[in-house]
Amino acid sequence: MRIRKLSCLKFTILTGFAIFIVINIKSVGEDEQNLQAEEEHPENGKRNIANLRTKDTDILESVPVQSSQSKEKPDPAESEAADSLAGERINELPNPLSSREDSQVNQSQDKQKSQLSLKDILEKLKEANKAQIIHNESLFGPITNDTIVIVVQVHDRIKYLRHLIKSLSLAAGIDQTLLIFSHDVWDEELNELVRSIDFSQTLQIFYPFSLQTHKHSFPGESESDCPRDAHKEKALSLSCTNAAWPDLHGHYREAQFTQTKHHWWWKANQVFHNLQALKDFQGYFLFLEEDHYASEDFLHVLKLMINEKNNFGSQVDILCLGTYLRKFNFRANSKQTRGDPIMPSRERQRHERRLNAIQDVEKSSPGISRQLLWVSEILSSVLNVFNKDLYLWPGGPRYSKRQKAEVSEWISSKHNMGMAFTRTEWNKMVACSSSFCKYDDYNWDWSLQHVSLNCMKEKLQVMMMKGPRVFHIGECGVHHKKSDCDSNLVMDKVKNILKTANTFLFPAKLSVGRMGLKKKVKLKKGNGGWGDKRDHDMCRNMTSVG
Repeated sequence: MRIRKLSCLKFTILTGFAIFIVINIKSVGEDEQNLQAEEEHPENGKRNIANLRTKDTDILESVPVQSSQSKEKPDPAESEAADSLAGERINELPNPLSSREDSQVNQSQDKQKSQLSLKDILEKLKEANKAQIIHNESLFGPITNDTIVIVVQVHDRIKYLRHLIKSLSLAAGIDQTLLIFSHDVWDEELNELVRSIDFSQTLQIFYPFSLQTHKHSFPGESESDCPRDAHKEKALSLSCTNAAWPDLHGHYREAQFTQTKHHWWWKANQVFHNLQALKDFQGYFLFLEEDHYASEDFLHVLKLMINEKNNFGSQVDILCLGTYLRKFNFRANSKQTRGDPIMPSRERQRHERRLNAIQDVEKSSPGISRQLLWVSEILSSVLNVFNKDLYLWPGGPRYSKRQKAEVSEWISSKHNMGMAFTRTEWNKMVACSSSFCKYDDYNWDWSLQHVSLNCMKEKLQVMMMKGPRVFHIGECGVHHKKSDCDSNLVMDKVKNILKTANTFLFPAKLSVGRMGLKKKVKLKKGNGGWGDKRDHDMCRNMTSVG
């Protein structure tokens, strides 16, 4: 009898929700129109971020929320996970012909830059790095050990940076942070965007050895440098500068690929050792990049992780707020059928049948597919609340009322986004500076993996959120090799994830468990691009001893 009562109760609840959903289907179109109207006329009280919206930003945000199905056949390459952050390679090095979306400034920026001489730019960099001016300090200061210092590495992709800044502006507790933007390009439009921030303290620092300021001399490329593909014997006969230092694949350096590692190392040394405002700071540094996007509760979750780290003590070095959504095909997620260790096979099959059914309806009646998807997502969300977990797709992010985090060995390709650590952990890294600077890989994360495995007494340990709070939206950049890559799809997907998981944000506590690795972590053969002794020496020379 008890079982029958429970079954009847469950049936009654689900029936009630089904009736509610059917009644509300007709209002979906009106709701969407209302949402669009709200976006065009924001409510009073929302933060006004000056100059954040431009034509590029509007284009990204004006794309309607798309159904998770597409009639287009996915590119097989989309399902492949990149081995590192380097993207497409030819002979283990990046494809120099592969373009990076938004990696080149527009004509107006070029014109503005041309008006500044190289001498002027160098002088401005020097002045800014020396002055170390903190904006909005009188409004949000002072800096204490409870302040979160957020360090953002910036190149020139301004439309992604706008999205990052907007996401930061919406985050709870952002007024209690210091935002440090580390640039490797001097650009007035970028500078004006950062100066327009009015919701926290900000500081700009500038990498002084960039390709912008060293176009024809090291660390840029000069005429006396060896051609990338020259054989060593040929290079020696040419008497080119770096003939004796090809990388492990037999290639000579390309300046455009060495800059990111140099910048990352310089930036870390700068914030930990050379900023007057942080000389006695003992709190947490959170490292982001220009093409990241943060949830509104990322600082809340970070503080929960800090509390849990204190319970784990020395067993955790790095806190990781993000991970890559590599297993998800943004164009055809109904094709996603890989096994998932979290979601049971029956539930996975049910999920797949639901998506296939929606795709069939889309083919016959495109106009109602979005409504069906919406109804199905509501039902799934209701059921998942009962199950206390939310699965956005097989193998994807996992959210729950009691948020889950896992502790494991740090792996560069999995735990390099949204990393937070203190001066204590940095001192372990900088003690292995020679190992980092000499390792033949132009990726800073692979180099840090080498340090963890081969230099440190104990390997780096990480605590990572199962439901990510930091996302990578620069899918059309150097990391991917898809010919039909669409950054709008990625931005829409991230927003949909956060919208779907909204009720799971701001958890009261975390559930942390240790995850054992199935097999020993071994560093694969390096990607090269870092065999030049001049890069090794420059990297070591930028290293500061606290």
